[in-house]
Amino acid sequence: MIDLKDKVAIVTGAAQGIGRGIAIQLANYGAKVVVADITDERFKVVEEIEAAGGKALAVKCDVSSKDDVAGLMQESLAKFKRIDILVNNAGIYPFKPFVEMTEQDWDRVLNINLKGVFYCTKAVVLKMIEQKYGKIVSITSIAGVVNGFAGLTHYSASKAGIAGFTKALALELAPYRINVNAVAPGPIDTPGIKNPNVPAMDPRKATPLGRMGTPLDIANLVVFLASDGANFITGQTIVSDGGYTLP
Repeated sequence: MIDLKDKVAIVTGAAQGIGRGIAIQLANYGAKVVVADITDERFKVVEEIEAAGGKALAVKCDVSSKDDVAGLMQESLAKFKRIDILVNNAGIYPFKPFVEMTEQDWDRVLNINLKGVFYCTKAVVLKMIEQKYGKIVSITSIAGVVNGFAGLTHYSASKAGIAGFTKALALELAPYRINVNAVAPGPIDTPGIKNPNVPAMDPRKATPLGRMGTPLDIANLVVFLASDGANFITGQTIVSDGGYTLP
């Protein structure tokens, strides 16, 4: 049985989609959850968690801002005193052909998707080392890790970077009983796929399993990796894609 009672988790990009699903499921298993996002939808997630009997805190945070991330850490510790779990979920994926991509387009995606992971991990890691315990789970993607996708060179580069970051950091933090892993989702039914720039996909043909993935599919995997049941797993990027990337 997974039991996250008395654990404190920070989830970035937690106001909707995969991040919302992760925050709610962590709370369902007993964790106190810091719901970090730039939108006011974060308050609704906190209300949902509290309505179910859980404990949560909403914090406004742009993960590409070092100051915002420092504030996130300060508010989290002031409320809950410790940090046991960090889920680096915040990310964007604006489609744009490489020949039309500007330096500003590139920097915006890399700053949020990759530098944001650096900032947030850097902010929590000393506390986890002090505790001699921690679980860091970053959301990467099959894009860049397994497959290539036209129009997403910046996104793919950022997500491949997370996979490399995960392997190297796992080695450095292993002596402190800190596990570092990543999850690479495939096609997931979230509000983002309704963007007109995202190629349409028939849910029945999306994967060999005959359906799109859901935020709960990813949340369940993250909950496991954040639990003591995954204590012997570190440095891994685990694909959850319904078989999408199988040959």
